Amino acid sequence: MTWGPDDRRGLTKRPGGVTAAAGFRAGGIAAGLKPSGRADLAVVAADGPATTAVTTTTNLVKAAPCVLTERHAANGHARAVVINAGNANACTGPQGLADAEATAAAAAALLGVPTDDVLVLSTGIIGQRLPLDRVLGGLPRAVDDLTADGHERAATAIMTTDTRVKEVAYRVDDDAGSCVVGGMAKGAGMIEPAMATMLCVITTDAPLPPPVLRPLLRQAVERSFNRISIDACGSTNDAVVALASGTASRPPTLASVQRAFAAVCADLAYAVVEDGEGTNRRAFLHVRGAASDEEATRLARAVAASVLFRAALAGGDPNWGRILAAMGGSGVAFDPARVSVTCGGVTVCRFGTATVFDRGQAAIAMSKPEVDIDIDLGGGMGAATYLTTDLTPEYVRFNAEYTT
Repeated sequence: MTWGPDDRRGLTKRPGGVTAAAGFRAGGIAAGLKPSGRADLAVVAADGPATTAVTTTTNLVKAAPCVLTERHAANGHARAVVINAGNANACTGPQGLADAEATAAAAAALLGVPTDDVLVLSTGIIGQRLPLDRVLGGLPRAVDDLTADGHERAATAIMTTDTRVKEVAYRVDDDAGSCVVGGMAKGAGMIEPAMATMLCVITTDAPLPPPVLRPLLRQAVERSFNRISIDACGSTNDAVVALASGTASRPPTLASVQRAFAAVCADLAYAVVEDGEGTNRRAFLHVRGAASDEEATRLARAVAASVLFRAALAGGDPNWGRILAAMGGSGVAFDPARVSVTCGGVTVCRFGTATVFDRGQAAIAMSKPEVDIDIDLGGGMGAATYLTTDLTPEYVRFNAEYTT
């Protein structure tokens, strides 16, 4: 199975998540937004000036916190991120934006920073007004909870249907120096990112001015969070926020920082898919021979979005016809007569038609927890890898009973 950057030179995994990099504190508390009483309000704060870059959902139905965060991050600087679970503050009209602004203002006052230096993220139920009194009532405790080892409390507080904390950090070293990149994410359902995952915060002590940090984050997100799907359902609240404190005394080269960002995003994206709601099996869709990488990605996404393909994956069925049918409806031009498909190492289709293969061997390969699906279009040099999951009765049951 191949996922994430091939080049991980100089990277060493270390504990600490969003507080692994120097200059950051985090914390998480229960503010009463979740009926369960579990932690639901997190803060990640930089001890000093920090640069920022964000990517937010391309969904036309965009949540108020995404709108506010884009606005506050426009100048390339931020000092803190406030994240609440239990309520998405999406489809809440002007009042939702006012509530997000009030959250930022309250956190800014507690931290002693300008209001537009605070970014706001939310996740949870759509279409219900944010319980602002509970958020504002919890913020003083959340700020008091900020510590240099509070990463796990923060990562826990942003969970909704997640079954596990998702965090990772790497130190990267080269001849020029070293820095740390760490992050946390949440997400287990409603995952068809058109930019990011449900929510993610990445921190680094590398000195990265906004014109450098923005494209660096976009590139890392494009090859990780933008290439995963659990249910082909894009969220209203997707957001990835990066903060750079610049406290590394002798940073590495930008190429090394890029490797670390790519690894952090890839690991967190994988953790999201691994924790997919009601899923049992993951598929790595490797498309090659396309006219461009962009077209390969579009073709892979079409397969990942196919309910029929994902149902076949759940049943361990090497039904390659569903793969070709999904690609044929993607709007990308290719020659079906040149396509070959291999499932778990077993070639099941050659030149667009069935080939002789051992069905028992193919079924065994398709029944493993992780399956490689190789799709060769026999054309150009474009290639992409996409990560998706099966569609199970458990997923349907879970989402039939869970209000989003």
